[in-house]
Amino acid sequence: MSQIKIINVVGARPNFIKIAPLMEEIKKDKSFKSLLVHTGQHYDLAMSKLFFKDLEIPEPDINLGVGSGSHSYQTAKIMMKFEKVVNLLNPSLVLVVGDVNSTLACSLVAAKLGVKIAHVEAGLRSFDRSMPEEINRVLVDSLADFLFITERDARDNLKKEGIPSSKIYFVGNVMIDTLFKYRRDAGKALIKKKLGLESNSFPYALLTLHRPSNVDDRFKFYEILDALKKISESLPIIFPSHPRTKKQIQVFGFQKFFDGYFSSRGNRIGKKGIYLVSPLGYLNFLSLLEGAKIVFTDSGGIQEETTFLGVPCLTLRENTERPITVNEGSNQLVGTEKEKIIKTAFKVLDGGEKRFRIPKFWDGKASRRIVSILKDKLS
Repeated sequence: MSQIKIINVVGARPNFIKIAPLMEEIKKDKSFKSLLVHTGQHYDLAMSKLFFKDLEIPEPDINLGVGSGSHSYQTAKIMMKFEKVVNLLNPSLVLVVGDVNSTLACSLVAAKLGVKIAHVEAGLRSFDRSMPEEINRVLVDSLADFLFITERDARDNLKKEGIPSSKIYFVGNVMIDTLFKYRRDAGKALIKKKLGLESNSFPYALLTLHRPSNVDDRFKFYEILDALKKISESLPIIFPSHPRTKKQIQVFGFQKFFDGYFSSRGNRIGKKGIYLVSPLGYLNFLSLLEGAKIVFTDSGGIQEETTFLGVPCLTLRENTERPITVNEGSNQLVGTEKEKIIKTAFKVLDGGEKRFRIPKFWDGKASRRIVSILKDKLS
């Protein structure tokens, strides 16, 4: 029997966290031949290498190196390059994860060339078409042959869009698979020591902020930072900053909100203030995430990770494509209005955390379920 050839696609850092456990599980079964294509959508070479090292992902078999550009330009460039890869390798399946431009571009190519598509993390919806990721989610799910979902709501979303139940598989969350595997290693990371937090002598908050709807809008960005500055009078806020976000801070002249820039090579955080930190690898970030008193974010994946870890999370958006993190998890939607952010944060800090539970199948075995289904259906 010939091997089942799978092209696994990654393009951005959140993809790396999701693809790592899948590739590890696929590698265990001789029925599969697995290849990794990195589109280069996130083109920071140092950061990519750091994530690949932390997560023990093999070097990509092919790197398309598409780099930056508008959504349309980036998607088109990936399609042109990926089409050549598919024609050359003739895979049985293209496996995509998440909702970035690479996910959509490679799915479109596979669909047009008659190659089956598996979408991991299917069915998530914010119902906000102003988000580029929402467009990507809807289109990829309409093309995919295997739709692997992380929560029950995703099944309802897909069925409302006319997706047959036979294509939908409730398997759990591959991001949690990665967290399961590396949680102990993250506990040994040196980032807390480098930032002066190793003794746990005082609590801290963690912030991530990168969505254009927040950091490209001067008023929203100001409101968020103004709220966080007030909160930071009670505990320090550590902000590993996306390069694009850092650029917008300079463009808007918002440096006044920050109490310093600290590289992960060794500086100490004070007991109050907002501190910019250079981008972190997976293990260092997970170490800070698990130890945080509260997390502020506009990231979807961090909503899920904090839910599993039981860390209070305030999402700086009006909606989320991961409602289970609100309904069952430790996440709360607070939007971008200053007073609401402050009020909710201090309620949490005063001991008013919401009750939560870990969602079904967030148990470290999602990748195993996915690979088992693919073997059964493609053999």
